[in-house]
Amino acid sequence: MASHMGDGAKEEFLRDFGEHYGYPKGPKSIDQIRATEFKRLQFQDLVYLDHAGATLYSDLQMESVFNDLTSNVYGNPHSQSDSSSSTLDIVKNARLQVLDYCNASPKEYKCIFTSGATAALKLVGEAFPWNCSSSFMYTMENHNSVLGIREYALGCGAAAIAVDIEEDIHPGITGETLTTKMSLHQIQRRNVARSTEGESTGDVYNLFAFPSECNFSGLRFGLDLVNIIKEDSSKILGISSVCKNGQWMVLIDAAKGSATMPPDLSKYPADFVAISFYKLFGYPTGLGALIVRNDAATLLKKTYFSGGTVSASIADIDFVKRREGIEELFEDGTVSFLSIVSIRHGFKILSSLTVSAISRHVASLALYTRRMLLAMRHGNGSSVCILYGHHNSKKLHHEMGSIISFNLKRPDGSWYGYREVEKLASLSTIQLRTGCFCNPGACAKYLGLSHLDLISNTEAGHVCWDDHDIINGKPVGAVRVSFGYMSTYEDAKKFVDFVASSFVSPQNHINHGNQMKGFCLEVMGSNCGNNLSAFGGLENGFVDTGYYLKSITIYPIKSCGGFSARSWPFSSNGLTYDRQWILKSPTGEILTQKKVPEMGFVSTFIDLSQGILFVESPRCKERLQITLESNVYEDAIEDIELYGQRYKVYSYDNETNAWFTEAIGRTCSLLKYSSFNQDFTLKKIKGAATCRDMKNKLNFANEAQFLLVSEESVCDLNRRLSSDVQKGISGRAIVQVSASRFRPNLVVSGGRPYAEDGWRHIKIGNKHFSSLGGCNRCQIINLALNSGQVQKSNEPLATLASYRRVKGKILFGILLKHATIDGEQQQGGDSWLHVGQDIHPD
Repeated sequence: MASHMGDGAKEEFLRDFGEHYGYPKGPKSIDQIRATEFKRLQFQDLVYLDHAGATLYSDLQMESVFNDLTSNVYGNPHSQSDSSSSTLDIVKNARLQVLDYCNASPKEYKCIFTSGATAALKLVGEAFPWNCSSSFMYTMENHNSVLGIREYALGCGAAAIAVDIEEDIHPGITGETLTTKMSLHQIQRRNVARSTEGESTGDVYNLFAFPSECNFSGLRFGLDLVNIIKEDSSKILGISSVCKNGQWMVLIDAAKGSATMPPDLSKYPADFVAISFYKLFGYPTGLGALIVRNDAATLLKKTYFSGGTVSASIADIDFVKRREGIEELFEDGTVSFLSIVSIRHGFKILSSLTVSAISRHVASLALYTRRMLLAMRHGNGSSVCILYGHHNSKKLHHEMGSIISFNLKRPDGSWYGYREVEKLASLSTIQLRTGCFCNPGACAKYLGLSHLDLISNTEAGHVCWDDHDIINGKPVGAVRVSFGYMSTYEDAKKFVDFVASSFVSPQNHINHGNQMKGFCLEVMGSNCGNNLSAFGGLENGFVDTGYYLKSITIYPIKSCGGFSARSWPFSSNGLTYDRQWILKSPTGEILTQKKVPEMGFVSTFIDLSQGILFVESPRCKERLQITLESNVYEDAIEDIELYGQRYKVYSYDNETNAWFTEAIGRTCSLLKYSSFNQDFTLKKIKGAATCRDMKNKLNFANEAQFLLVSEESVCDLNRRLSSDVQKGISGRAIVQVSASRFRPNLVVSGGRPYAEDGWRHIKIGNKHFSSLGGCNRCQIINLALNSGQVQKSNEPLATLASYRRVKGKILFGILLKHATIDGEQQQGGDSWLHVGQDIHPD
């Protein structure tokens, strides 16, 4: 039935988009392309939706590249040998191919190869003839690589101005007319040291920059802007004095837009166009091009010279004769000729499908997805999805590219964090992108972030790529999906279904985004109800029983294996010696299983009577022994920062470090906790919650002194994992996990599953502990270490996400801190925990 319903949905899609979807007149259908040229996507069950970041190379393309490179000899094109001459000819043909892609005449344009689109943009910025009367104008929707040109302009005393562009359609007797309006932001100036008096207007050159397609919203800019700016700039620039002087030149950032709609330079003769090849056909990376008009190139001022850019130079006097060819003058050193040789195989793929067919195919998927997202409603009727960009139904097909940028709302109107969306998408094997996408202007414009918002967020510590997605109730970025020429209806459908199943609330009430079912949602001040219907396999009439401490586990070295003990002492830092050591890379990075899963194979054991830490690894013949209170270099104390706190640590000798380097397969050094500065914490984001216990002493634990997991909760999770497989949800073999998968210090037995969620305080023996809340889980729990192999899957995190989600966090287990009550320390009580002790929640 599900399959039949799915076929019906596709039939409806094809009725609407079949004329444009799937290359109906091409040499291969989209299904054939995916089956033969992108088998890896099917093998990994992966939906890839970040083509604006980097599209995918095809098997056929890479086979052609491999055969080419293994069948031919390509030499340095600066040499004179036969192989070098042959390479030079291919490089020349590649230039023509790039020009042809943008319909640029070789008589009017040249193609300069660069290390990428960013390098092409940088070249324009550093070589443009700026002076104090120049202006650099750019649309708000621009990549940081374009905004960076501002530094060159301002450094030379020029003005920089951001602008907003709006296009209005007016109906008329003879048809619709398009009016372009431009509004200027404040004028930026720096270092206006030189007087502009005496400078001829003819010597003033201005630069206007815009993207052919905004990489944040997918909005396509009308290329008529090129002609308007170059021929009649006063028409839209107004009478601002900063814009009146000199000649205007135009730069198009086509890195994203050229994948589906390259600029036609015969109609829109821009002076500079930057493109990136991996955004066109996935490979090669590290190669881009600047397409430049010949007359514009003559104005560029080149300072540096290198091999290949000069005809002659003398080492001990100030003499250099530069080459006259535009490409030769600006391509420093040897070009990446093997990459340049490879682009013809990518262009061959695009040519076989045609760019117009690719554009129609991608547009059909993007329009379908936008419609489906906009139609989503919560049970109370509120909208689920807020799209960014222009979305007038008459313009969708023409004005929007392959990008869809959005944020999601809960039924109560609050926002889901984009990191939550990305995290859950990854569990569903959907690859997308979140953040501002290096486009701060578009991000601020569409999200309504003021200058004060942006500056205060930055001063509070928010930076690109961090986990702070909602600050003071506002999203600071968005979710972006983007389609490529090999994307399918099934990709779009799986994504739409993912959003519907994960973020649409069918209930006609406000649930504040909590997905935790059948048990209390808040740790503080709540009581667990008796509704156990959500727990598969639980019998009616289940009676709560007593709790006892089932196991104690200590993890001496962070992210390495731990060991269990029947009894163990603890202190104000947590269990004695727990996470007291860490491994650090030569670059200063603290190593964990997230990046080095092999750390899990390093086993540890502490013999308190001998005062020795024993460490073993299957990669090392000898067992390492570390004396607990010595072996360190007392004089070699250094400071490190971790989790917003500053620690003093001891280091070890080269022999110890070499042992760990062999054990985990990468260079590292062992450090031991000494102390930490309780007065020092990094700035915390206001309004962004943190789970880390900042008020109490910690060794190198992520969040708290102790992590507690319930045996009954683990059993319930395993029942759900088995049930999902039986229902055919996961499509994989049954996955069962033990409590150790969650790396707890304490495992309790007894009671109901998830009863621990409601505990505020507990007593173990005669010791008191306070709950800090649930433990937010990450992908590490999906790593299974079996027979010396690291096995990765989506479980158990995917199943936990289906019922243990609270506002972006997937909770399992609780965090504890030791609480001193009624002079406990003064009573000289036993500071040990013992397996079998009774546990009494409040």
